[in-house]
Amino acid sequence: QVQLVESGGGLVQAGGSLRLSCVASGRIFSINAMGWYRQAPGKQRELVARINSGGSTNHADSVKGRFTISRDNAKNTVYLQMNSLKPEDTAVYYCNILALPYGGNRHADYWGQGTQVTVSS
Repeated sequence: QVQLVESGGGLVQAGGSLRLSCVASGRIFSINAMGWYRQAPGKQRELVARINSGGSTNHADSVKGRFTISRDNAKNTVYLQMNSLKPEDTAVYYCNILALPYGGNRHADYWGQGTQVTVSS
Protein backbone atom coordinates (compact mmCIF):
# COMPACT_ATOMS: atom_id res chain seq x y z
CA GLN A 1 0.00 0.00 0.00
CA VAL A 2 0.96 3.61 -0.55
CA GLN A 3 0.12 6.34 1.92
CA LEU A 4 0.29 10.10 1.54
CA VAL A 5 0.23 12.33 4.60
CA GLU A 6 -0.24 16.07 4.15
CA SER A 7 0.50 18.77 6.68
CA GLY A 8 0.83 22.53 6.91
CA GLY A 9 -2.68 23.73 6.22
CA GLY A 10 -4.49 26.20 8.42
CA LEU A 11 -6.01 29.64 8.74
CA VAL A 12 -4.06 32.66 7.54
CA GLN A 13 -4.83 36.28 6.73
CA ALA A 14 -4.72 37.55 3.17
CA GLY A 15 -1.16 38.32 2.17
CA GLY A 16 0.23 35.66 4.46
CA SER A 17 2.13 32.46 3.72
CA LEU A 18 1.81 28.76 4.33
CA ARG A 19 3.95 25.78 3.41
CA LEU A 20 2.30 22.46 2.68
CA SER A 21 4.17 19.18 2.91
CA CYS A 22 3.24 15.71 1.72
CA VAL A 23 5.18 12.58 2.62
CA ALA A 24 4.69 9.43 0.60
CA SER A 25 5.39 6.08 2.24
CA GLY A 26 4.73 2.40 1.79
CA ARG A 27 5.54 0.01 -1.00
CA ILE A 28 6.83 2.55 -3.47
CA PHE A 29 9.35 1.50 -6.07
CA SER A 30 9.58 4.85 -7.80
CA ILE A 31 7.73 8.14 -8.04
CA ASN A 32 7.26 9.92 -11.33
CA ALA A 33 5.27 13.11 -10.92
CA MET A 34 4.14 14.74 -7.69
CA GLY A 35 1.58 17.48 -7.44
CA TRP A 36 -0.94 19.52 -5.54
CA TYR A 37 -4.59 19.96 -6.41
CA ARG A 38 -7.28 21.93 -4.64
CA GLN A 39 -11.04 21.90 -4.39
CA ALA A 40 -13.10 24.82 -3.17
CA PRO A 41 -16.72 24.38 -2.04
CA GLY A 42 -19.00 23.91 -5.01
CA LYS A 43 -16.13 23.73 -7.47
CA GLN A 44 -14.26 20.98 -9.27
CA ARG A 45 -10.86 19.83 -8.17
CA GLU A 46 -8.16 21.72 -10.05
CA LEU A 47 -4.43 21.39 -10.56
CA VAL A 48 -2.36 23.86 -8.56
CA ALA A 49 1.16 22.72 -9.39
CA ARG A 50 3.03 19.66 -10.55
CA ILE A 51 6.66 18.57 -10.60
CA ASN A 52 8.13 15.64 -12.49
CA SER A 53 10.99 13.36 -11.53
CA GLY A 54 13.47 15.58 -13.33
CA GLY A 55 12.39 18.67 -11.45
CA SER A 56 10.42 20.38 -14.21
CA THR A 57 7.42 22.20 -12.85
CA ASN A 58 4.18 23.70 -14.00
CA HIS A 59 1.92 25.98 -12.00
CA ALA A 60 -1.64 27.06 -12.61
CA ASP A 61 -1.89 30.59 -13.97
CA SER A 62 -3.83 31.65 -10.88
CA VAL A 63 -0.87 30.88 -8.60
CA LYS A 64 2.13 31.71 -10.78
CA GLY A 65 4.51 34.04 -9.02
CA ARG A 66 2.95 33.27 -5.62
CA PHE A 67 3.20 29.49 -5.16
CA THR A 68 6.24 27.28 -5.66
CA ILE A 69 6.29 23.51 -5.79
CA SER A 70 9.41 21.53 -4.89
CA ARG A 71 10.32 17.98 -3.96
CA ASP A 72 12.88 16.04 -1.98
CA ASN A 73 13.32 12.70 -3.71
CA ALA A 74 15.34 11.23 -0.86
CA LYS A 75 12.43 11.83 1.49
CA ASN A 76 9.61 11.09 -0.99
CA THR A 77 8.24 14.49 -0.06
CA VAL A 78 6.64 17.27 -2.06
CA TYR A 79 6.19 20.81 -0.82
CA LEU A 80 4.04 23.75 -1.80
CA GLN A 81 5.23 27.16 -0.65
CA MET A 82 2.29 29.54 -0.81
CA ASN A 83 2.94 33.27 -0.53
CA SER A 84 0.71 36.31 -0.96
CA LEU A 85 -2.33 34.20 -0.21
CA LYS A 86 -5.74 35.44 -1.28
CA PRO A 87 -9.22 34.56 -0.04
CA GLU A 88 -9.86 32.80 -3.35
CA ASP A 89 -7.07 30.36 -2.49
CA THR A 90 -9.32 28.93 0.22
CA ALA A 91 -9.82 25.24 -0.50
CA VAL A 92 -8.94 21.73 0.52
CA TYR A 93 -5.51 20.97 -0.91
CA TYR A 94 -4.74 17.42 -2.00
CA CYS A 95 -1.39 15.82 -2.61
CA ASN A 96 -1.08 13.52 -5.62
CA ILE A 97 1.68 11.25 -6.85
CA LEU A 98 2.11 9.08 -9.91
CA ALA A 99 4.06 6.11 -8.59
CA LEU A 100 5.10 2.58 -9.42
CA PRO A 101 4.47 0.28 -6.44
CA TYR A 102 6.68 -2.67 -5.65
CA GLY A 103 5.42 -5.67 -7.55
CA GLY A 104 3.40 -3.51 -9.92
CA ASN A 105 3.85 -3.18 -13.64
CA ARG A 106 2.34 0.24 -14.18
CA HIS A 107 2.27 3.63 -12.51
CA ALA A 108 -0.85 4.60 -10.62
CA ASP A 109 -2.29 7.75 -9.09
CA TYR A 110 -2.36 8.06 -5.31
CA TRP A 111 -4.08 10.78 -3.29
CA GLY A 112 -3.76 12.22 0.17
CA GLN A 113 -6.70 12.92 2.46
CA GLY A 114 -6.46 16.67 1.95
CA THR A 115 -5.58 19.60 4.16
CA GLN A 116 -7.74 22.68 4.63
CA VAL A 117 -6.34 26.08 3.73
CA THR A 118 -8.47 29.06 4.72
CA VAL A 119 -7.49 32.62 3.83
CA SER A 120 -9.38 35.38 5.59
CA SER A 121 -9.81 38.84 4.10
